[in-house]
Amino acid sequence: MSSLVRHVTIDCADAYALATFWAKALDSKLADDDFPGDPEALVAAPGVDLLFVRVADVKSVKNRVHLDLQPQDRTRDEEVERLLGLGATLFDDRRNPDGSGWATLRDPEGNEFCVERSKAERAATA
Repeated sequence: MSSLVRHVTIDCADAYALATFWAKALDSKLADDDFPGDPEALVAAPGVDLLFVRVADVKSVKNRVHLDLQPQDRTRDEEVERLLGLGATLFDDRRNPDGSGWATLRDPEGNEFCVERSKAERAATA
């Protein structure tokens, strides 16, 4: 039998704070036993869980792995605006006038992630 991905683990300075951002970003929630100051925090997200683990070293280079988000009930641009309102920052805007492309954002600790077009947006241009 093959292995399954149990969690995507993200090193961070404040596990609870970063997990709180991602729980809101993914319309999900933190595990019931996670509290401020905990060294680990878990977001049970649709698809795969995200585990945030406090580490002493700080982020200093581009992520080697990142998340690509596809909005389910919003447009890409609406989702980008919502995430900016939650505390993300725009890092690289690759959105094109024809509606293609993506936006690369950073979470509150600087980890890059992308927001792609929704399934409906992709179908409308196919």
